[in-house]
Amino acid sequence: MENIIEVEHLSMHFNLMEEKVDSIKEYIVRLIKGNLLYNEFIAIDDISFSVQRNELLGIVGLNGAGKSTLLKILSGVFTPTSGSVKVKGTVAPLIEVGAGFDPELTAKENIFLNGLILGYSRKFIQDHFDEIVDFAELKDFINVPVKNFSSGMYARLGFAIATVVKPDILIVDEVLAVGDFQFYQKCERRISDMIKNGVTIILVSHDINMVERMCTKVLWLERGHIKAYGDKDKICEQYKNS
Repeated sequence: MENIIEVEHLSMHFNLMEEKVDSIKEYIVRLIKGNLLYNEFIAIDDISFSVQRNELLGIVGLNGAGKSTLLKILSGVFTPTSGSVKVKGTVAPLIEVGAGFDPELTAKENIFLNGLILGYSRKFIQDHFDEIVDFAELKDFINVPVKNFSSGMYARLGFAIATVVKPDILIVDEVLAVGDFQFYQKCERRISDMIKNGVTIILVSHDINMVERMCTKVLWLERGHIKAYGDKDKICEQYKNS
């Protein structure tokens, strides 16, 4: 089958300041004097893998393993330090609760704002507006500023907008973990339908049972390295026993 994502020798390094800088003025003075000291943090270290079209790849690992950094690189949020990422097709990322929303705007206004950010036309959003609201179960809150929303309501709205179309690739971080159980099941059903319709899913979750139940392959990250990649049953069992 065709590879829809190809990652080759990917690395991502961050420079972390050793001392706190309290103002822009202090930062500029330190920069001019050469007194800015950094520690290099390697979030992703020379990893390579590929994802085939119509696969559901689960990414697992402890906090700090590099999972969210990898998703942001795949989504185009971060530019890697080295290596290459080839992504074929459209990507709908759900990697942070509230990403792409303006907290001062209402849910209705944010549907149009977030939809435009994802590349939808205004007409498309208008045509699918009721579908988005119904799936998110937020009809009674449509004119409420989203700054008053719970994290679960943010997640429901974001998921409904991102999945109203069938992108080539859907990238989902732990955003569904903040929702209630019934909506969680609803999202699982929509993800399953998307896979049947040819959508490739990249899913990060600490719920290893969900990964084992839904995914076709698993990528296990540990301190920026690939500890294991491939058969979901074998890797999930190893992960649960680690």
